[in-house]
Amino acid sequence: QVQLVESGGGLVQAGGSLRLSCATSRSIFSIYTMAWYRQAPGKQRELVAAITNGGTTNYADSVKGRSTISRDNAKNTVFLQMNSLKPEDTGVYYCVVPLRAYWGQGTQVTVSS
Repeated sequence: QVQLVESGGGLVQAGGSLRLSCATSRSIFSIYTMAWYRQAPGKQRELVAAITNGGTTNYADSVKGRSTISRDNAKNTVFLQMNSLKPEDTGVYYCVVPLRAYWGQGTQVTVSS
């Protein structure tokens, strides 16, 4: 059973910052691209950011310039630093291993205006 353990969500005012974390096993982390998806109320899940095991990143246009995805290889953990948060960033954020369709349980991010 693959575990993706997310943390770091919460309630923040617009303009604030949050850092999400996702820890997993080394066997997964060392091989696969890791990603963050989110699902806003009433909307489909969407890719927020992804990072390959080599460190190449890509971002959704909606978060580009405001968010940074990174990975700590020693801790088998991927991070999503989100700055200048907007109310439209509100949603459940999931840590995902896209190639294996592994999803974490999700962490709620709420941005108040």
